[in-house]
Amino acid sequence: MNLSRSSAAAAFFSALSLLTVLKVPARTDSILAVSPASTEKGRLSVYFREEMVGFEDYSWSEDEFGYTLEVTGRMTKPLDLEVERLTIHLNKSFIPYSYIFKGTIGGLSQEVTSSLSEGKANTVQIVSGRETRFESQVRRDAFLLPNPLFSPYIVLARKFRCGLAEKAECMAYIIPQMEIPLAVEPQDGSPCRLMLAMAGVRIELETDGDGNLLSLGIPAQTLRVVRLDRDSLKPLE
Repeated sequence: MNLSRSSAAAAFFSALSLLTVLKVPARTDSILAVSPASTEKGRLSVYFREEMVGFEDYSWSEDEFGYTLEVTGRMTKPLDLEVERLTIHLNKSFIPYSYIFKGTIGGLSQEVTSSLSEGKANTVQIVSGRETRFESQVRRDAFLLPNPLFSPYIVLARKFRCGLAEKAECMAYIIPQMEIPLAVEPQDGSPCRLMLAMAGVRIELETDGDGNLLSLGIPAQTLRVVRLDRDSLKPLE
Protein backbone atom coordinates (compact mmCIF):
# COMPACT_ATOMS: atom_id res chain seq x y z
CA MET A 1 0.00 0.00 0.00
CA ASN A 2 1.46 3.36 -1.04
CA LEU A 3 0.34 5.91 1.52
CA SER A 4 1.87 9.26 2.28
CA ARG A 5 3.21 9.79 5.79
CA SER A 6 0.47 12.33 6.55
CA SER A 7 -2.38 10.12 5.30
CA ALA A 8 -0.96 7.16 7.20
CA ALA A 9 -0.80 9.19 10.39
CA ALA A 10 -4.35 10.46 9.93
CA ALA A 11 -5.67 6.96 9.33
CA PHE A 12 -3.76 5.65 12.33
CA PHE A 13 -5.51 8.11 14.65
CA SER A 14 -8.88 7.65 12.94
CA ALA A 15 -8.57 3.96 13.73
CA LEU A 16 -9.59 4.86 17.29
CA SER A 17 -13.11 5.28 15.95
CA LEU A 18 -13.08 2.15 13.80
CA LEU A 19 -12.69 -1.42 14.99
CA THR A 20 -11.94 -4.48 12.91
CA VAL A 21 -10.51 -7.91 13.34
CA LEU A 22 -9.36 -10.96 11.52
CA LYS A 23 -9.32 -14.72 11.49
CA VAL A 24 -8.01 -17.69 9.57
CA PRO A 25 -9.74 -21.00 8.94
CA ALA A 26 -10.40 -22.93 12.12
CA ARG A 27 -7.83 -25.46 13.24
CA THR A 28 -8.46 -29.10 12.48
CA ASP A 29 -9.85 -31.41 15.15
CA SER A 30 -6.43 -32.99 15.57
CA ILE A 31 -4.91 -29.62 16.42
CA LEU A 32 -7.73 -28.72 18.79
CA ALA A 33 -7.20 -31.98 20.61
CA VAL A 34 -3.68 -30.95 21.60
CA SER A 35 -3.45 -29.40 25.06
CA PRO A 36 -1.36 -26.22 25.32
CA ALA A 37 2.11 -26.78 26.69
CA SER A 38 1.76 -23.65 28.79
CA THR A 39 -0.78 -20.89 29.41
CA GLU A 40 -0.37 -17.47 31.01
CA LYS A 41 -3.31 -15.29 32.04
CA GLY A 42 -3.20 -11.63 32.96
CA ARG A 43 -4.97 -8.28 32.94
CA LEU A 44 -4.05 -4.96 31.34
CA SER A 45 -5.56 -1.87 32.94
CA VAL A 46 -6.14 1.11 30.62
CA TYR A 47 -5.75 4.75 31.72
CA PHE A 48 -6.83 7.80 29.74
CA ARG A 49 -5.66 11.16 31.10
CA GLU A 50 -4.69 9.26 34.27
CA GLU A 51 -8.24 7.98 34.79
CA MET A 52 -8.78 4.23 34.79
CA VAL A 53 -11.14 3.69 31.85
CA GLY A 54 -10.89 0.03 30.92
CA PHE A 55 -9.23 -3.35 31.03
CA GLU A 56 -8.25 -6.27 28.84
CA ASP A 57 -8.07 -9.82 30.22
CA TYR A 58 -5.75 -11.96 28.13
CA SER A 59 -4.61 -15.53 27.83
CA TRP A 60 -1.34 -16.42 26.10
CA SER A 61 -0.98 -20.11 25.23
CA GLU A 62 1.82 -22.08 23.61
CA ASP A 63 1.63 -25.52 22.06
CA GLU A 64 3.63 -27.50 19.53
CA PHE A 65 2.09 -25.54 16.64
CA GLY A 66 2.70 -22.00 17.90
CA TYR A 67 0.95 -19.40 20.06
CA THR A 68 -2.58 -18.18 20.71
CA LEU A 69 -3.56 -14.83 22.20
CA GLU A 70 -7.15 -14.55 23.45
CA VAL A 71 -8.62 -11.32 24.84
CA THR A 72 -11.85 -9.99 26.32
CA GLY A 73 -12.35 -6.53 27.79
CA ARG A 74 -14.04 -3.19 28.00
CA MET A 75 -13.15 0.50 27.66
CA THR A 76 -15.32 3.60 28.28
CA LYS A 77 -12.95 6.37 27.09
CA PRO A 78 -11.79 7.83 24.72
CA LEU A 79 -14.50 5.68 23.12
CA ASP A 80 -16.98 3.06 24.23
CA LEU A 81 -15.62 -0.40 23.42
CA GLU A 82 -16.69 -3.93 24.34
CA VAL A 83 -14.47 -6.85 23.34
CA GLU A 84 -16.44 -10.08 23.41
CA ARG A 85 -13.68 -11.99 21.69
CA LEU A 86 -10.28 -11.28 20.20
CA THR A 87 -8.11 -14.17 19.05
CA ILE A 88 -4.77 -14.17 17.24
CA HIS A 89 -3.07 -17.40 16.15
CA LEU A 90 0.68 -17.29 15.37
CA ASN A 91 3.29 -19.81 14.39
CA LYS A 92 6.51 -20.45 16.30
CA SER A 93 8.19 -17.52 14.51
CA PHE A 94 5.46 -15.12 15.78
CA ILE A 95 4.01 -14.83 12.28
CA PRO A 96 0.20 -14.44 12.46
CA TYR A 97 -2.08 -16.63 10.38
CA SER A 98 -5.48 -15.95 11.95
CA TYR A 99 -7.28 -13.04 13.55
CA ILE A 100 -10.82 -12.91 14.97
CA PHE A 101 -12.79 -10.12 16.59
CA LYS A 102 -16.32 -9.82 17.89
CA GLY A 103 -17.63 -6.87 19.91
CA THR A 104 -19.08 -3.39 19.80
CA ILE A 105 -17.68 0.10 19.34
CA GLY A 106 -19.84 3.07 20.21
CA GLY A 107 -22.76 0.66 20.47
CA LEU A 108 -22.17 -0.56 16.90
CA SER A 109 -21.72 -4.34 16.62
CA GLN A 110 -18.75 -5.54 14.57
CA GLU A 111 -17.31 -8.89 13.67
CA VAL A 112 -14.25 -9.43 11.51
CA THR A 113 -12.47 -12.63 10.59
CA SER A 114 -9.35 -12.91 8.45
CA SER A 115 -6.93 -15.55 7.28
CA LEU A 116 -3.36 -14.53 6.54
CA SER A 117 -1.04 -16.53 4.32
CA GLU A 118 2.07 -15.66 2.31
CA GLY A 119 1.46 -11.94 2.05
CA LYS A 120 -2.33 -11.95 1.69
CA ALA A 121 -5.09 -11.25 4.19
CA ASN A 122 -8.56 -12.47 3.21
CA THR A 123 -11.10 -10.70 5.38
CA VAL A 124 -14.80 -10.85 6.09
CA GLN A 125 -16.17 -7.85 8.01
CA ILE A 126 -19.72 -7.62 9.36
CA VAL A 127 -20.90 -4.26 10.69
CA SER A 128 -24.49 -4.05 11.94
CA GLY A 129 -25.42 -7.02 9.78
CA ARG A 130 -23.78 -5.75 6.59
CA GLU A 131 -21.05 -8.05 5.25
CA THR A 132 -17.98 -6.92 3.30
CA ARG A 133 -15.28 -9.18 1.85
CA PHE A 134 -11.88 -8.01 0.65
CA GLU A 135 -8.30 -9.07 0.14
CA SER A 136 -5.23 -7.07 1.20
CA GLN A 137 -1.53 -7.38 0.48
CA VAL A 138 0.45 -7.44 3.71
CA ARG A 139 3.95 -8.43 4.76
CA ARG A 140 4.08 -12.05 5.85
CA ASP A 141 5.75 -11.15 9.15
CA ALA A 142 3.85 -7.93 9.88
CA PHE A 143 2.65 -7.44 13.45
CA LEU A 144 -1.13 -7.25 13.83
CA LEU A 145 -1.88 -4.12 15.85
CA PRO A 146 -5.59 -3.25 15.69
CA ASN A 147 -6.77 -0.04 17.34
CA PRO A 148 -7.80 0.71 19.97
CA LEU A 149 -6.69 -2.63 21.44
CA PHE A 150 -3.49 -3.07 23.43
CA SER A 151 -3.09 -6.79 24.16
CA PRO A 152 -1.68 -7.52 20.66
CA TYR A 153 1.46 -5.65 21.75
CA ILE A 154 2.14 -8.74 23.85
CA VAL A 155 3.40 -10.34 20.62
CA LEU A 156 6.04 -7.60 20.27
CA ALA A 157 7.08 -8.05 23.89
CA ARG A 158 7.35 -11.83 23.45
CA LYS A 159 9.42 -11.53 20.31
CA PHE A 160 11.93 -8.86 21.39
CA ARG A 161 11.94 -9.20 25.22
CA CYS A 162 15.07 -7.51 26.59
CA GLY A 163 17.35 -8.80 23.87
CA LEU A 164 17.11 -6.12 21.17
CA ALA A 165 20.60 -4.68 20.67
CA GLU A 166 19.84 -2.18 17.91
CA LYS A 167 16.98 -0.61 16.00
CA ALA A 168 14.75 -3.04 14.10
CA GLU A 169 12.69 -2.03 11.07
CA CYS A 170 9.41 -3.95 10.86
CA MET A 171 5.88 -3.54 9.53
CA ALA A 172 2.60 -3.18 11.41
CA TYR A 173 -0.77 -4.06 9.96
CA ILE A 174 -3.37 -1.73 11.50
CA ILE A 175 -6.14 -4.19 10.78
CA PRO A 176 -7.56 -3.91 8.23
CA GLN A 177 -6.98 -0.29 7.27
CA MET A 178 -3.33 -0.26 6.26
CA GLU A 179 0.18 -1.56 6.62
CA ILE A 180 2.74 0.97 7.87
CA PRO A 181 6.43 0.93 8.83
CA LEU A 182 7.20 0.14 12.46
CA ALA A 183 10.55 1.02 14.05
CA VAL A 184 11.50 -0.72 17.30
CA GLU A 185 14.56 0.25 19.31
CA PRO A 186 15.79 -0.22 22.87
CA GLN A 187 16.14 2.78 25.14
CA ASP A 188 19.74 3.61 26.05
CA GLY A 189 20.65 1.97 29.34
CA SER A 190 17.28 0.19 29.60
CA PRO A 191 17.21 -2.85 27.30
CA CYS A 192 13.76 -3.87 28.58
CA ARG A 193 12.21 -0.52 27.51
CA LEU A 194 11.40 -0.38 23.81
CA MET A 195 10.52 2.71 21.81
CA LEU A 196 8.13 2.16 18.90
CA ALA A 197 7.46 4.61 16.07
CA MET A 198 4.55 4.28 13.61
CA ALA A 199 3.54 7.09 11.23
CA GLY A 200 4.93 9.70 13.62
CA VAL A 201 3.24 8.16 16.66
CA ARG A 202 5.60 7.25 19.50
CA ILE A 203 4.79 4.33 21.76
CA GLU A 204 6.71 3.34 24.88
CA LEU A 205 6.71 -0.35 25.77
CA GLU A 206 8.25 -2.08 28.77
CA THR A 207 8.79 -5.81 28.94
CA ASP A 208 10.88 -8.25 30.94
CA GLY A 209 13.26 -11.09 30.17
CA ASP A 210 10.38 -13.54 29.89
CA GLY A 211 8.53 -11.39 27.38
CA ASN A 212 5.81 -10.21 29.75
CA LEU A 213 4.29 -6.88 28.70
CA LEU A 214 4.58 -4.72 31.82
CA SER A 215 3.41 -1.35 30.52
CA LEU A 216 2.64 0.59 27.36
CA GLY A 217 2.26 4.33 26.85
CA ILE A 218 1.12 6.58 24.00
CA PRO A 219 1.97 10.10 25.27
CA ALA A 220 0.36 11.94 22.33
CA GLN A 221 -2.98 10.29 23.10
CA THR A 222 -2.57 10.44 26.91
CA LEU A 223 -3.08 6.68 27.03
CA ARG A 224 -1.27 4.38 29.42
CA VAL A 225 -1.62 0.63 29.92
CA VAL A 226 -0.31 -1.29 32.93
CA ARG A 227 -0.23 -5.00 33.64
CA LEU A 228 -2.08 -5.61 36.89
CA ASP A 229 -3.34 -8.40 39.05
CA ARG A 230 -6.61 -9.67 37.57
CA ASP A 231 -8.39 -8.91 40.85
CA SER A 232 -7.09 -5.36 41.28
CA LEU A 233 -9.25 -3.57 38.70
CA LYS A 234 -11.86 -1.19 40.03
CA PRO A 235 -15.37 -1.38 38.52
CA LEU A 236 -15.94 0.96 35.58
CA GLU A 237 -18.61 3.63 36.06
